[in-house]
Amino acid sequence: MHWFYLVLAILSEVAGTVCMKLSAGFTKTLPSVLMWVFYAVCFAFLALTLKKIDVGVAYAIWSGVGTAIIAAVGIIYFREPLTMMRAIGLITIIAGVVVLNLSGGSH
Repeated sequence: MHWFYLVLAILSEVAGTVCMKLSAGFTKTLPSVLMWVFYAVCFAFLALTLKKIDVGVAYAIWSGVGTAIIAAVGIIYFREPLTMMRAIGLITIIAGVVVLNLSGGSH
């Protein structure tokens, strides 16, 4: 169940970050409010995750996967450019998350 909580924490963080972008510097009410809601949900699930998964592994996966997903959202949804350096960076992040998972970082 702790891995499911981590997935929910990641998805909530990504939703919160998208809402942050859509809030246009907190000038739009609904995305601004949703941002705070999604981040609260994110940290609640992250706290549940940390009951069973080592903090270093959970945080690295949470931040790495979240970063990769939000970068993909930026490229696909917000039409941000995909440069060679961004692609290499994303591949490196994903490789790091895989290595951490293979290290067996839960209690």
